[in-house]
Amino acid sequence: MNIRVGFGYDVHRIVEGRELWLGGIKIPFSRPSHREGQGVGLGLLGHSDADVLIHAICDALLGAANMRDIGYHFPDTAAETLGIDSKVLLRKTVELIATRGYQVGNIDATICAEQPKMNPHIPQMQQCLAQVIGTDPDNISIKATTTERLGFTGRQEGMAAYATVLITKVP
Repeated sequence: MNIRVGFGYDVHRIVEGRELWLGGIKIPFSRPSHREGQGVGLGLLGHSDADVLIHAICDALLGAANMRDIGYHFPDTAAETLGIDSKVLLRKTVELIATRGYQVGNIDATICAEQPKMNPHIPQMQQCLAQVIGTDPDNISIKATTTERLGFTGRQEGMAAYATVLITKVP
């Protein structure tokens, strides 16, 4: 059996006025406002929807197939990727590695963020990603951690994600 592994990493800045998309799903995220009862919506800044988890997975898949990285295939200067749903990028990435004869074996990923809490959203992320990739949700492991308030993620300036993937040659 011909197998390969890949590793991906991505980071995006937290900003006001954007939606938070992680693992292909929209997650409520806000901080208290000076006005009572109202929160300020927060999300990640990027050329696309800035889904750090999907971007890390795409980089890992492309790396495993020795096909460079997400920025090479989907540059942040291209008009056609402005505001794009990262699930589209993931679907295209799976199609790209298929041109080399590979399919996704499994994914192990970690999201680094202080807030919001990821645990309640992980099963929905697994389902969403499995549907996009065309695999069983059991092949997608997603974990979350904080950085104990250290670094840019600890200061809640941004979020990061890491992904390791295994791809197999289609028989």
